[in-house]
Amino acid sequence: MLSVDPVFLERVRWRCRRGMLEMDILLGRFVERYYPQLDEEQRQIFDELLDLPDTDLWDLVRGDKEPEQTRLREVLEWLKQV
Repeated sequence: MLSVDPVFLERVRWRCRRGMLEMDILLGRFVERYYPQLDEEQRQIFDELLDLPDTDLWDLVRGDKEPEQTRLREVLEWLKQV
C-alpha cells in the first residue's frame, strides 16, 4: 500500500466532483474507502476512469456497458461495491 499525501488526496477528491450527484457520492466514497489502498497502476486506472464523460462512467459503473479495456475491470468492480 502506498501512502497518500493529504494535499494530493484532496486534489483527487476535487477531481471526483462531477455533474451528477450520484457520481459525486459514489466517487467520494470510493476515494475514502479504496484510494489509499490502491497501487500505482490502479491509481492510474482510476485516473483514466475519471477522464471519461459522466454518462460513460455511470454506464460502466451500473453495468450497462462493458469497458473496452479489460484492465479497467478490477477498479470498476470496486466502484460498483461502493
